[in-house]
Amino acid sequence: MREFGYHRAADVSGAVALLAADPDARFLGGGTNLVDLMKTGVERPARLVDVRDLPLDRIEPAGDGGLRIGATVTNSELAAHPEVRRRYPALAQAVLAGASGQLRNMATVGGNLLQRTRCGYFTDASKPCNKRVPGSGCPAIEGVHHNHAVLGASAHCVAVHPSDMGVALAAFDAVVSYETADGPGALPLADFYLPVGDTPHRETALPPGALITGVTLPPAPVAARSRYRKVRERASYAFAIGSVAAALDVADGVVREVRLAFGAVASRPWRARAAERALTGAPADADAFAAAADAELSAARPLPDNAYKVTLMRNLTVAVLTELAEEAAR
Repeated sequence: MREFGYHRAADVSGAVALLAADPDARFLGGGTNLVDLMKTGVERPARLVDVRDLPLDRIEPAGDGGLRIGATVTNSELAAHPEVRRRYPALAQAVLAGASGQLRNMATVGGNLLQRTRCGYFTDASKPCNKRVPGSGCPAIEGVHHNHAVLGASAHCVAVHPSDMGVALAAFDAVVSYETADGPGALPLADFYLPVGDTPHRETALPPGALITGVTLPPAPVAARSRYRKVRERASYAFAIGSVAAALDVADGVVREVRLAFGAVASRPWRARAAERALTGAPADADAFAAAADAELSAARPLPDNAYKVTLMRNLTVAVLTELAEEAAR
């Protein structure tokens, strides 16, 4: 591990100024991803700016009836908050599906969004990886890729984003707020993560040196009936091999509104907009759910060892939406 400096920030403007003065510095929240990568030599910051003590640790109503979540709120606090559980249950379920209790107690909302999109080749500094060294190649394409992307990938990277929380936030149109030396800004989560393209080392659209200050969930009555379902290779904590965040509003057997996002299929949480369009106004039945999933997954380009994900995601989508429809009919 490279020797590094450490500074505990006292306020948001001071934290941003410290990073602006040192391009080799990084913000430190819970450190559950960053510190691991530092130990393996993948990340080598010269200075860590600790932001855990900043006043960004509250969950409170937003002015428009939504919910604002501070960037230093821990994952455990987010999952346990009564308003999150009542108004956005899929978000609470997604957070609880991620990592272990010990990690959730440390990990922050801002850090969760900024965890690296990664695979075993990225975390092994002895291997080539376009995310670590642009132009060095993507050995996963010809190597181990059974848990890699089937949507939105490129010849430069096929890793998948690991966040469970991010999938639910994508379904509910979350907006990420940040602070820079030039002032505050905001990005819809739909624009927060960049397409992988030929620059997989550039993962987000955040300006250089930006500090995430919070996430706002707009009001979404449909989210009150929502669910997150994660499939993984072992029952204890593990990254997903496929996941779905879904919300459904049904009237007289017809879908009035639907929200749908996929996890573990792309370099970013994948909003399933083609499926949403296909379902709106359609019968709330298994055939329509399957047709909507097929419309979304028609763009899938699996590799030899991960084609199973297409079938998995189709079945998972039908199962979750069917459960929600049956609940609505009771």
